[in-house]
Amino acid sequence: MTVFFIGAGPGDPELITIKGQRLIRQCPVIIYAGSLVPAAVLQGHSAHTVINSAELNLDQIVAAMRNAHEKGQDVARVHSGDPSLYGAIGEQIRHLRELGIDYQVIPGVTAAAASAALLGCELTLPELAQTVILTRYGDSSPMPAGEQLADLARHRSTLAIHLGVKHLERIVAELLPHYGPDCPIAVVHRATWPDQDWVRGTLQDIVALTAAKGFRRTALILVGHVLGDTPFAESALYRAGHAHLYRPLG
Repeated sequence: MTVFFIGAGPGDPELITIKGQRLIRQCPVIIYAGSLVPAAVLQGHSAHTVINSAELNLDQIVAAMRNAHEKGQDVARVHSGDPSLYGAIGEQIRHLRELGIDYQVIPGVTAAAASAALLGCELTLPELAQTVILTRYGDSSPMPAGEQLADLARHRSTLAIHLGVKHLERIVAELLPHYGPDCPIAVVHRATWPDQDWVRGTLQDIVALTAAKGFRRTALILVGHVLGDTPFAESALYRAGHAHLYRPLG
């Protein structure tokens, strides 16, 4: 018996791996994060037990997994996005290890990747940004030392900020000294869902633009000059005159 932590992707039921979809359709037990995973992701399943974990606490979730283990039944534990990012799988895995229950993690499409695709941009551009920092901004748990937003902003890298839209004014205030008022920023609401929406602006005007949209939750904030029209160099990979293993010169 195995518990499969499956990344369901950002919302679009087609943005799930073939492996993840196969496991959902064949596992006899499904435990899914119903507040974030659309029901369409579960289409075609043959499970006899389907549990919405949004209604349960950690002990109840682990109990359901233990019950399946005792019956020799595989579990599809379905999370939104990629389960390794803010998926709360670490605490579940800790219990599974203590219980001697096998598990596997099946990766999924992240909200950051989906938002970048929606905006039609690349998050890393030569000589402009070669680092992407994924972080969160919320009140539910304290950030570790050195991971405050101001600490991360000093790198002037591309930022993907989760759980922060209701604190957007404070976020902008912390970013301004490092990125400047003209730095591009986008707020993407429910990327790839039928009601997806977004707004693009600069640190100078994004608070007002976002307020006009009425975004309150389930939004990702992307910050960085890769979102704008700042000139950047061409990559060496496709540059004429640059030799590599698959394109030798001479």
